[in-house]
Amino acid sequence: MAAKHKTRIDTPDGPRVCFEARIERKNRKPLVARFGDIPLQQQRSAKVVDRRPVWVDYPQKELITRLLADTCEVCGATGDVQVHHVRALADLARAGWPPSDWARVMLDRRRKTLVTCAACHDRIHEARTAGSNTL
Repeated sequence: MAAKHKTRIDTPDGPRVCFEARIERKNRKPLVARFGDIPLQQQRSAKVVDRRPVWVDYPQKELITRLLADTCEVCGATGDVQVHHVRALADLARAGWPPSDWARVMLDRRRKTLVTCAACHDRIHEARTAGSNTL
């Protein structure tokens, strides 16, 4: 394959060996694809200019701010917090009335996530497996 497509071409820097694929066409210029015809030479006078990247300060997401507060949104305990997530708030409203304390917090805030301590998060999942809430 290399021998079939190997070609010698003339460049401003002298002759150069490259690979060329050529498709001849009737009444039109041939289609030519070349690999390796660009001379790789060092430019001693070239200067590298590294521009400082533009800093974009995105506001923090609300969930990150709530996590950084490190406070349980159900009982108010501080310390090791976790995030409880539901697929849709509509599922909380259909789950049963009156909603549990954690479901009420999520519905009041209109958020699908709830930052909880480990004890509250375990309690939420125990209630789910017991069938009191199907989320």
